[in-house]
Amino acid sequence: MSEVVDHLADLTGFRDRDVMDVTLVSALRDLLEPLSVAIFRCTGESGQERWLTRARLGVGDVVATADPLWADPASLPLAEKHPLRLDCMRSRSVRKEQVGEQWVTLFPIATDRELVGVLEVTSAERLKPKDERMVSSVLRIYHNFQGLLDYSERDTLTGLLNRKTFDDSFIKLLGELPASTPAVDDGRRHAGESCYFLGVIDIDHFKRVNDGFGHLIGDEVLLLLSRLMRSCFRFHDLLFRFGGEEFVVLMRCELSAVADAAHAFERMRQTTERYVFPQVGGITVSIGFTQVRSDDLPASAFERADNALYHAKHNGRNQVRNHAELVAAGQMAEQVAPTSDVELF
Repeated sequence: MSEVVDHLADLTGFRDRDVMDVTLVSALRDLLEPLSVAIFRCTGESGQERWLTRARLGVGDVVATADPLWADPASLPLAEKHPLRLDCMRSRSVRKEQVGEQWVTLFPIATDRELVGVLEVTSAERLKPKDERMVSSVLRIYHNFQGLLDYSERDTLTGLLNRKTFDDSFIKLLGELPASTPAVDDGRRHAGESCYFLGVIDIDHFKRVNDGFGHLIGDEVLLLLSRLMRSCFRFHDLLFRFGGEEFVVLMRCELSAVADAAHAFERMRQTTERYVFPQVGGITVSIGFTQVRSDDLPASAFERADNALYHAKHNGRNQVRNHAELVAAGQMAEQVAPTSDVELF
């Protein structure tokens, strides 16, 4: 019993979801001594869902393995290739089957908002009922703690990440950048390199929506826009609501970086323009974006993207503007990098 308590203390001692998943599979491997324990998350668009491995530990593994969040979706197994996992998720109940001389037991993993994946235990023998109950109890604690994290990290209306999580997310991704990132990206990248872009999205004339239709309809527009964002960007892109009608995207790109980022933001603009919002009809968005540099502070990258957004707002709205292109065209001055650690927000 004390061993279980110790593992639960470890599980709830972190605020990082990646670490929590690794801690969960580590705890269950120690408690059950199975052949392997893994967490799989179902990601991707409807009809093309894929299984992303969040954490996996086998008998002799020293450290857990996982798929990178930026993995090419085409490289991940299709959800339909593992029907028992899908059945476990959809039925919200434990599923098990014998595969050769091994037993596979699956437990659904859900948040307060949605079903997100499964926990898979592979063992030499069928799990005993008491072991199943123990795993289900641990998962309830895991679910409750994830709910607390969602409450503190996510916007209550849209479910997107909130503003106070932005700095930590930004600093975390800086560790993945090359030591020196050019101020203006010419689109030429070397194989294996990656970069990030920060985009700021703002609804055009949103005050007219609130004034003309009321704040309840305005909230519905914000909620629907957040769903459009989820459909336009990839599952590993970080989506934030900064408050009001302002949204932020942190996006990872490779190789033809600027073109990929510009295409994604333009897709978001066009999707919004074509969508018919109930009662309101059509709305548009303006977007400014910039490449994240290795010496950036969260505030400095945000300011560049926000300046590009400001330019879009004052030059017709309903458009996407790249800060680097505006500087290169002489339409905007390059800002001086901050020299202190003081954040602007």
